[in-house]
Amino acid sequence: MEELLIQNPFLVGKYVSDRYFCDRKEETSFFVKQIMNGRNVALISPRRLGKTGLIRHCFNQEELKSLYYTFFVDIYATTSFEEFVYLLGKSIYEGLKPKKTQWTERFFQAISSLRVGFKLDAMTGEPSFDIGLGNIQSPQTTLDEIFAYLESADRPCIVAIDEFQQITEYEDKNLEALLRTKIQQCRQTMFVFAGSKRHTMSRMFNSPNKPFYQSAISMSLAPIPINAYCDFAVRLFEERGKHVEREAVEQVYAMFDGCTWYVQLMMNELFALTPFDTLCTARQIEAARTNVIIAQEGSYKDILVHLPPKQKLVLQAIAKERKARGITSSTFMKKYALPSASSVQSAIKGLLKSDLITQEDDTYRIYDYFFSEWLATEY
Repeated sequence: MEELLIQNPFLVGKYVSDRYFCDRKEETSFFVKQIMNGRNVALISPRRLGKTGLIRHCFNQEELKSLYYTFFVDIYATTSFEEFVYLLGKSIYEGLKPKKTQWTERFFQAISSLRVGFKLDAMTGEPSFDIGLGNIQSPQTTLDEIFAYLESADRPCIVAIDEFQQITEYEDKNLEALLRTKIQQCRQTMFVFAGSKRHTMSRMFNSPNKPFYQSAISMSLAPIPINAYCDFAVRLFEERGKHVEREAVEQVYAMFDGCTWYVQLMMNELFALTPFDTLCTARQIEAARTNVIIAQEGSYKDILVHLPPKQKLVLQAIAKERKARGITSSTFMKKYALPSASSVQSAIKGLLKSDLITQEDDTYRIYDYFFSEWLATEY
């Protein structure tokens, strides 16, 4: 059934099974070992390098799947403690719903503050999570009930919270300390704290003056080794009656510095462009890249429309450089007709905050490689 449903094996932004997951053997082994030994994990790496896929892959391993209940919640878009609690409760309920155990049926009994949202589907008779954000009247009470519920489960639980650094942006600045206290009280619930803002995450878990200091084992992700990815790509082509030059895969890998999401998207398009029983070569790469950029051009224009003028200028300059250094130097500013150094620094802060660019030491680049290519070409 899986083979029939998945026409293109280069999956982007989703996890299906081990068969479509590339490598990460050492990382998987390390992750599973930490959880099995009762340790929380702080998974830190840039966005789109495969954190979410790795977590779901680890949750799918027999050692965890057979012994634990696993839950995943992405808080990237949240802006408050209330939203955090709402998404946590919703993710746990939706993760439980298919399991049909006595424990799952007690969800709304145990979490009484959400009982107002408990309703039965008129067609199936199944309970539904018909709760709005406004139903979270007392987030701390609801959080206490959720944690107590997890601790009462008939097997240990693992809760993965993606983009965990987002809690530092909430108005409630005591939330880190509150969560640390609640999590420390858990006896049979483990947590995975995943985050893409490396400096923020490192401070949260490695600074002695922060509540989460030494509360989790830190691990980071590097790009999948090029040989492992090439073997993976060649195998997926061959299994579907198509062929690909290894040199073409290597060229795609190099274009995106091995960043998983972008490499996968390009290989997905190359696979789509390759007829059955023919060879995909490097000559098709430009057509694939153009197709991907055209498909997203509307969203790129929308981003630019909503950017302040000075941020737009700096963003375009970074796109031209690909990797920009010395952005406040007179040479750089003169080259791209930028205003004062202070206005450039202000623009950089805004672009970093909106996740449009990323910083590595004194080097800046646009997060989205395709957006960067489009900007450099169009402007």
